Amino acid sequence: MRPSNLFIYGLTGTGKTAVAKFVLKRLGIKGSERGVRIYWVYVNTRIENTSYRVLSRIGEHLGVRIPFTGLSTAEVYRRVMSAMDSRSSIVIIVMDEIDYMVKREGDEILYRLTRANEELGSSRLSIVGITNDIKFVETLDARVRSSLGEEEIIFPPYNAQQLRDILMERARIAFKPGAVGEDVISLCAALAAREHGDARRALDLLRVAGEIADREGSDKVLEEHVYRARNEIERDRASEIILTLPIHGKLILYSIVKILEDGREATTGEIYLTYREIARKQGLEPITQRRASDIISELDMVGIISAITVNRGRYGKTRIIKLQVSPEVILEALKADGISD
Repeated sequence: MRPSNLFIYGLTGTGKTAVAKFVLKRLGIKGSERGVRIYWVYVNTRIENTSYRVLSRIGEHLGVRIPFTGLSTAEVYRRVMSAMDSRSSIVIIVMDEIDYMVKREGDEILYRLTRANEELGSSRLSIVGITNDIKFVETLDARVRSSLGEEEIIFPPYNAQQLRDILMERARIAFKPGAVGEDVISLCAALAAREHGDARRALDLLRVAGEIADREGSDKVLEEHVYRARNEIERDRASEIILTLPIHGKLILYSIVKILEDGREATTGEIYLTYREIARKQGLEPITQRRASDIISELDMVGIISAITVNRGRYGKTRIIKLQVSPEVILEALKADGISD
């Protein structure tokens, strides 16, 4: 019997990867007890971000030696399928952050893998796709969408009580007795629940609050340490995102800061005009207005800015941009690339 393919999606930090790995480990044990051979392979496609590398990772788990380069993707696929079939088993491939690979080079390899059971004789293959992008499935070819989405699981954000339970367990292991009170645990849980229910965010808050308390020689983590931890995390996260932006993304962000500092309204049109002038001063050829608009959307998605669409009547629609991170943090990060007044 062919196992169904599964698609799992939900926001960051909602336990998708951890649950998938836990369930598959248990499934492997249960299969052994019943004499069914089950192999599962975990591939993070943000890291293994090409079809060749994904297939190489799968082959590696199946005992196939694939050279780093030198073979066609079709040949690597053939070798992987041959090794899979020789095992007479059920193979489950978990493709985490699957949207990154598909956005990079399309969904052809995904289509082939979801149809692989038509080529296999004694083995069966199941695909588990995981993504944070709840709209990702809509971007796939209809044939891939129907195969990959045979079964779907949505991971909702954690609520404050669930986060509190997670933190209580971690605090018991990580801290000395009495070092973290229930008030601090509840505050970390409440702050994280307010911001998308991200368990990683809650754990980071508690960890950094503990580090701040330790640096100050305090024998207890206090609520003030949590608030300071939140500010530290926001600053570090924003800086990390900004530093990884392409040069034109940085110039667009710098343009937004300058417009708002001048007391002007940061519309997409105004941002592009300012960006174009700054880019030329830097000796760079400006990107198109459409690409600039895409970058603004990306900055909105990662939480550096917020973009609100407004209708200007006969003048059409535009987006009003506001910063979600302090200008000081942005300018400090941009200085690393020599972008400053």
